[in-house]
Amino acid sequence: MIVLQQMAVLFIIMMIGFWAFKKDMIDSVTSKKLSGIVVNIANPAMILSGVIGDTSQIQGSDLILTVTASIILYLALLAIGTILPKVLSIPEKSIGTYRVMTIFSNIGFIGFPIISAVYGSSALLYASIFLIPYNVLIYTYGIQMMKQGEKEAFHWKKIINIGVVFCIIAIFIFITNLPLPNWIANTISTLSNLTAPLSMMVIGASFASMNIIKLFCDAKLLLFSAVKLLLLPIIGTLIAKQFIDNYALCGVIMIMLSTPVGSMTAMLAQEYNGDYELASKGVAITTLLSVLTIPIVSALVMNG
Repeated sequence: MIVLQQMAVLFIIMMIGFWAFKKDMIDSVTSKKLSGIVVNIANPAMILSGVIGDTSQIQGSDLILTVTASIILYLALLAIGTILPKVLSIPEKSIGTYRVMTIFSNIGFIGFPIISAVYGSSALLYASIFLIPYNVLIYTYGIQMMKQGEKEAFHWKKIINIGVVFCIIAIFIFITNLPLPNWIANTISTLSNLTAPLSMMVIGASFASMNIIKLFCDAKLLLFSAVKLLLLPIIGTLIAKQFIDNYALCGVIMIMLSTPVGSMTAMLAQEYNGDYELASKGVAITTLLSVLTIPIVSALVMNG
């Protein structure tokens, strides 16, 4: 019920962003600037907020378990991303885009706010661990897939981005139990609260320029959405619960797998000549459907 209520809140804020775009309160330039605030300020603050204050519920062994789980999760997604386009008979030009959409979800814009609301800020430490392989892979594997076989020089600076940096800082604060002054902690907490409303308004604004009805006429994209939003998170979470006796960590894994296609996939497709139209559609349709599928998945696998 908590997940359903949280998704309803996010959906309403998304629709406000849609309305604001239609009323010319937000345009494409404003939307891009708001995205920059979320990516570079609000979301990093949310990562840090998970390790500031009372972290007594998180034990060192759980941290090691989370690192192991994150590695296994992304290795599994890499394998699934290779197989799924073949099963769906995806055209050659779109295979790389489908692989990227399978692996990379909207963890920062949607996943983190839900985890914070449902499982508490301490669970964000678990989520921040998953963000490290995510960022490494999206700037290496993700780019290669979008370039469809073209060689791209490896640059460490593409991996050491603000998301990875703040994940490392969060882990350092947790391990060392570094005390922070109250005014710094309060500043970080206040900034982190910007993540959900701003990100949802940006996503809602992006829908204003799309034909929503046509999105639901692509049979393969709908089938892909069902696999990504229902099949993978249900099976993945049930498997995780067999080996992990930690409700919050299992919940984080469930949210990691249940969130829609990450908006970063469309940015990569545009920059590296991938199937940009497909990536944009994938982000839109899975985001809309996730309002219903995340509560369904949570009810099926987390209440048992």
